[in-house]
Parts: sequence; C-alpha cells; structure tokens
Amino acid sequence: MPVLSRYIITEILKSSILTMFFLVSLFNIFTFNDELQKVGEGSYTIGKIFEYLALITPRLFYELMPSAALLGSLFAVGAMANNREIVAIKAIGLSPYWVIKNIMEAGLILIAIATLVGEFIAPDTERDAQLLRSTSLNNEVVLRSQYGMWLREGNQFINVRKVINDNALSDIRIYTNNDNNHLASITHAENAEYIGDQKWRLSKITKSILGENKVSATTEEEAIWESAINSKLLQVTVVDSDNLSIIDLYNYINFLKNNNQKSQKYELALWGRVINPFVIFVMIMVSAPFVIGIGRGTSSGARIMAGILIGICFNISDKIFSNYGLVYDINPLLIAILPSTIVLCGALYALKLKI
Repeated sequence: MPVLSRYIITEILKSSILTMFFLVSLFNIFTFNDELQKVGEGSYTIGKIFEYLALITPRLFYELMPSAALLGSLFAVGAMANNREIVAIKAIGLSPYWVIKNIMEAGLILIAIATLVGEFIAPDTERDAQLLRSTSLNNEVVLRSQYGMWLREGNQFINVRKVINDNALSDIRIYTNNDNNHLASITHAENAEYIGDQKWRLSKITKSILGENKVSATTEEEAIWESAINSKLLQVTVVDSDNLSIIDLYNYINFLKNNNQKSQKYELALWGRVINPFVIFVMIMVSAPFVIGIGRGTSSGARIMAGILIGICFNISDKIFSNYGLVYDINPLLIAILPSTIVLCGALYALKLKI
C-alpha cells in the first residue's frame, strides 16, 4: 500500500475509533444515570449496573458505527483539507476520486470490524445483559433449557414451556414444595394471561395434590395466580431482534412462518442487519462533499455539526419510514434500503457539484 494511502486510511480509522469511544461513553453515561434510579430494587447494585453497561457496549458499538464513521471521516479528512494536504495531493497529480477511493477503503475496514462485532459478539452479550438486568431487578432465578424456561419464586418452581408474548404464556407447570422441602402439589395450566398488579389469570387448570398416602386431582376452568414474576422478567424470553444475528433472525423468521405468525418485524430487522454495512459506506460517502475542495476557513466544528445534523436526520427518517412500513405492510427490503439509497444519491449529487 502506498505511503499516502496508508496515511489517509490510518487517520480516518484513528478518528473513527476516537469518535466511537466518545459516542459509546456518552450513551453509557446516559444509561448509567437512568439505571441509578433502580438501584436497591431486588439485588440490583451499582456493580451490576457497570456489568450491564459492559455487556451492552458491543451492541452500542455496532449501532453507532455509521455515525462514528461519518464523524471520524469528516474530522480526519477535513483536518487534512484545512492543512492544505488535499491541495498538495491534487498538486502532485492525484485526483479527488483517488482521495475518495482511499476513504472508501477505510470504510471497508470499519465495515469488517462492525460486522464481526455485530454478528459474533453483540447478540450474546446483549442477551446476557438483559438477563442480568431482569433477574437482578426481580430477584428471581432463571434457567432456560430444552424444556422451556424455569423460574423459582419462594417454595414454587415454575416451568414455562411456551411464551406467546410478554403478557401471555402457554403450557405452564407450577411445582410447590412444603415446609420440609418435599413436593406438595403440581399445577398445570394450558394458558396464563398477565392482568397486572402481580396477578396472572390461569385457564384450563389441572392440580395434583400429593398427600402422605394418596394423590388427589382437581380441575378448574379458571383461577387467579398471584406471583411476583411479571411481564418485565418474561421479556428476557421473548425474542428481540436486537439480540439476534443474521442466521438467528433467518431461522426465527422461518419458525414464525411455519407457525403462521407475523414475521415482518423480524424480516425488517434481518434486512436492516444485511444493509448496515451499506449504511456505513453511505455515511462515509456523505463526508466526501464536505472535504473535497473545502476551503481553509471552514472550521472542524462546523463540519462536525453538519455531520451530527445529517446523522440525526437520517436516523429519525429511517425510524419513521420503518414504522410506516410496518403499519402499512410495505416490503421489508424496500423499507431497509430506501433511506440509505436516497442519502447516497444525495451525497453523489453533492460530490458531482464539488468536483
């Protein structure tokens, strides 16, 4: 690699990494402030907050990479423009397209890093983070196995075979021990619905009571079950698109389709993950018009402010369009790719006017 190319790529990577460190730290400070209000609930401590922040950092790293790439390239190449390095590059016969090519090569490295973190690290750490937070706040013991999810509450052991959503369960078994820690009863309910105030409505119930010399069974159509296990704890088991890799999303979408359930939310998440490297590429391309042919008088602060405004506008419009697409059942691929394509076309047009 030529020395000049290596210099440009290195400067962009250094600026992007520093920007990423700043953004992640800023988001973690806000999260830390929010989580402080929950200290004392259950077994949630300041130490658990720091552990939680460490676990969610890979997800933040992945989500913030497009913004870090945009701001990092604006700062690095903009500084080169202010120092007349871009002018010097043109003076030795290298075209603006050569500069853009090197900017894109730096972008490919950032894309590779983001993909590695987003697909192989962030999904597992995000699951662990949500599990840590929920179990600490609710002070429950949770174990997920091939037989569903197990929870312990006092002298009861609850086995949930199927989570329909965070307020509805199916195929629930409640094992109750007596004071001698012997099994006293087994309750099976086909369905459970959370009705608030730490209460669940069980339906189609079969209860077996174990006595010293006999076992008696009763049935009920409906009953109220009081439990501190609430919908927030069960959110751990509801599949969150933030916690899934591309392969996991693909498999889960097939599962939903095979069971005649709506999968558009997860299809959108799947295409969003596929398109994310393209978004990083687009964000870096957006920086090119700001630095190609820029004058010495333009401050770094002005460029950074412009980058922040572009990033905010892009994120807001992307969220709006995503929700609009979900409501009106628009093709998920179109929803995922259209905002980035529009921004890329705008960046290319602005670049054409500059060169």
